[in-house]
Amino acid sequence: MNLYSLLQQRAETSGPIRVGVIGAGKFASMFLTQAVNLPTLHVVGVADINIPKAFEALDRTGWPAERYAATSLQDALTTGGTHVTDSADSLLELDEIEVILEITGNPIIGTYHALRAIDNGKHIVMVNVEADCMVGPILQRRAQAAGVVYSMAYGDQPALISELVDWCRTVGFDVVAAGKGTKYLPEYHYSTPDTVWDYYGFTSEQLASGDYNSKMFNSFLDGTKSAIEMAAVANGTGLIPQDEGLHFTPVGVDDLPHLLKEREKGGTLSRRGTVELISSLNRDGSEVYRDLRWGVYVTFEARTDYAAHCFAEYGVRTDDSGRYGSLYRPYHMIGLELPVSIASAVLRGEPTGSPTGFRGDVVSTAKTDLRAGDILDGEGGFTVYGKLAPAAISLERSALPLGLAHGAKLIRDVPKDRTVSWDDIDADESLLAVQVRRELEKEFRAEHLAVQA
Repeated sequence: MNLYSLLQQRAETSGPIRVGVIGAGKFASMFLTQAVNLPTLHVVGVADINIPKAFEALDRTGWPAERYAATSLQDALTTGGTHVTDSADSLLELDEIEVILEITGNPIIGTYHALRAIDNGKHIVMVNVEADCMVGPILQRRAQAAGVVYSMAYGDQPALISELVDWCRTVGFDVVAAGKGTKYLPEYHYSTPDTVWDYYGFTSEQLASGDYNSKMFNSFLDGTKSAIEMAAVANGTGLIPQDEGLHFTPVGVDDLPHLLKEREKGGTLSRRGTVELISSLNRDGSEVYRDLRWGVYVTFEARTDYAAHCFAEYGVRTDDSGRYGSLYRPYHMIGLELPVSIASAVLRGEPTGSPTGFRGDVVSTAKTDLRAGDILDGEGGFTVYGKLAPAAISLERSALPLGLAHGAKLIRDVPKDRTVSWDDIDADESLLAVQVRRELEKEFRAEHLAVQA
């Protein structure tokens, strides 16, 4: 609890932490609006393939034009300003940059950026959860070997959930379930970029702001983003997804200890020590009372009668047994909170969450009947959505990870709701992301088999 004082000391002795930002979308914009007023951070460069978009993001988030007028990265280092470029490699190769924020949301290019950052001795904050859930366990191992930090992004829900799990374990409670809230109905799985705004109810004025990408927002709605984030949590905490994936149980914060526990104890979970999404909508479309749509939670069990007695003494809301409790955070602020990860990586050498194994995966699942010759369009698109599965089941099915479903050509028909496998596509084995994913599957298949033996 001393990051701010450490940041001040660092700024006084060695200057601000030097940061490179790759990607200038919504998450980056939220970080940038904080960074402009933080003398402890120096955003040396912002890279995006769409340079006008990057300039617009800086202008929209309160940056004076002269702050991002540096003509080169060297000019930025000399003047304390910021250089806008379309070359992510230039940030990755600049010795003076200490930490890279990967915020593209593209799992294929994000894998490349992460590896380049690690190879160049830079800490990396992987805002790109899409890449993290696909190959994060390998990236983390490579970062550890290189002596740099590979970190989840604080402010994003996976890191906040992992923090709650860590708190539970540190104080000695048994973790029963952990997860987040979302807006969910079963039909959302089949939503497309053409239907997403009707479900959200956004106004034309909101959409005109420039921050709203239909595929990205559809990935939140159709359950893909939920699966991605819970896979990241599972890989970071050791919690194991339920065999059937996520239930999206409708539940408010007052009922978390009642429902987010094992079925044999009166709850909804098929496994203890798991991840689960909760819905802010009942199945009839009505709103859940005191929902957790924007927040995160953990449910836990007291190990002793005395601890349960303390719950009662101090007003902890529990289930009827008095032993199951919960803790929740009602909202998250996404990129506004990202400086915590930067400071933790550089000043403490600690990630704000990081993979510790391969336990959860996001498998590509057909939204409609697909035919041989169809081109998959990936996250938030028209063809597939991501479904959470235990890593062991994903490996057994040879499931195609959702992160590699963009642009993949089908060589066989795949019926609606069926998992797309590697055997169903013509995989481009020349892609770095495919190669790293193959490495992960080979390594962890052997580990899973060793455990089973």
